[in-house]
Amino acid sequence: MYEPPPGYEIVFSTGQRDECMESRLVLEAVGISADAVHRDGSWFLVVDGDDLSTSASELEAYRLENRDRSSRNSTTATVYGGAGLAVLVYAGTISIVGILTAPWAFRLQGLAAGRVQAGKVMAGEWWRTVTALTLHLDTGHIVGNLAFGALFGFLAGQGLGGGVAWMTILAAGAMGNLINAMFQAPTHSSVGASTAVFAALGVLVAHSLPPWATVQEKPLRRWSPLIGGVLLLAFIGVGGERTDQGAHLSGFLAGMTFGWVACRLPKSWLASSRVQTWTGFATIVIVAFAWFVGLAMAASSDTR
Repeated sequence: MYEPPPGYEIVFSTGQRDECMESRLVLEAVGISADAVHRDGSWFLVVDGDDLSTSASELEAYRLENRDRSSRNSTTATVYGGAGLAVLVYAGTISIVGILTAPWAFRLQGLAAGRVQAGKVMAGEWWRTVTALTLHLDTGHIVGNLAFGALFGFLAGQGLGGGVAWMTILAAGAMGNLINAMFQAPTHSSVGASTAVFAALGVLVAHSLPPWATVQEKPLRRWSPLIGGVLLLAFIGVGGERTDQGAHLSGFLAGMTFGWVACRLPKSWLASSRVQTWTGFATIVIVAFAWFVGLAMAASSDTR
C-alpha cells in the first residue's frame, strides 16, 4: 500500500490511469492541488491533508452528478399505443370533410358554415374554432397539413397515447383559433388544420422539455426543444400569401400550454387503453357535434 509523504493524504485510488486523471482535473477545476502517483499497478490521488475533506466532497458530488446524468440519458422514454391509428383517423377526417365540402361535391356550404370568422366567433359561434380545423381551400393546402399533421401527431401520440394526444391537439387548436379571433378584425376569416398542426408541435415541445426538479443541464441544453420548436414554427409557419401567422403562433402557444398539462397526467391513465379509447372517441364526437351545430345554424339562417 502506498504511503503518502507526511502532511498529505490519499483522497482517491483506482486501477485506471484515466479515472485518476479525470478526478485530478475535477479537483484542479475548483482550485485544489492534487498529485497522481502510480505504485504497484494502482493510481493514487494525493492532496494536502487540510484539503482532504473538501476534496472528498467534490469528488463525491462529481460522481453523483455523472450517475444522475447517465441515468437520465439511459432512460428510455415510454411509448404509448394508438399513435398510428389516431393519425389514420386524422387523415380520414381531413379527407372526408375535404370531399364533402368541395364545390363539385354535395353542395354543402361547409366553407361558409365552418370557417373561422373573427366577428362571428366572438359573437358566440364557438363551433367555428373546431370546424375550421377540418376545412381547406385547395388540394395543396390539404396535402401540406396532412403531411405535417401526421408527423407531429404521430410523435405526440407516442408520447401521450393516440387518444389523449389528439384530444389535446384538438383543444389546443380550437383555443388557438379563439385567441387569434380575439386579436383580429371582425371580418378576418381563416380555415385549415395548420392551427392544430402547430398545436401538435407545441405539445411535442412541452413533452420534450425536462421537468424543473430533475434538470442540471446547461440552459442551452435544457431549452433546446423549445428553440427547435420555435425554429420550425418560423421555418414552416411564416410566409405565403394565405398564411395566417397569428393562428399558427396562437396554436403553438396553446399546444405548449395544453401539452404541459397533458404531460403531467398519471402514467397509469396514459397507459390505459380504456382512457385512450374514450378520449379518442370524444375527440371525434366533438368534431362531429361542432359540424352538426354549424350546418344546422347555416340551414336555419337560409330558411329565414
